[in-house]
Amino acid sequence: MSIDPKLLKILACPTDDHAPLRAETSEGKDVLVCTSCLSTFPIEDGIPVLLRDDAVPGPNGLGIPANPA
Repeated sequence: MSIDPKLLKILACPTDDHAPLRAETSEGKDVLVCTSCLSTFPIEDGIPVLLRDDAVPGPNGLGIPANPA
């Protein structure tokens, strides 16, 4: 994974719930995935791109929890 683990601990989804992110590899590319809404954010040249416009929305949409409690 091309992201510093210390940085990953402080990053959060840019949506209103600000859920933590986890690092994954998807289709051969490093990405960050929201632990709540499952939206995916690219990592380009080791830099997380946490722009809503560049995100791939999760199954219920950007910022909408995948497993509502």
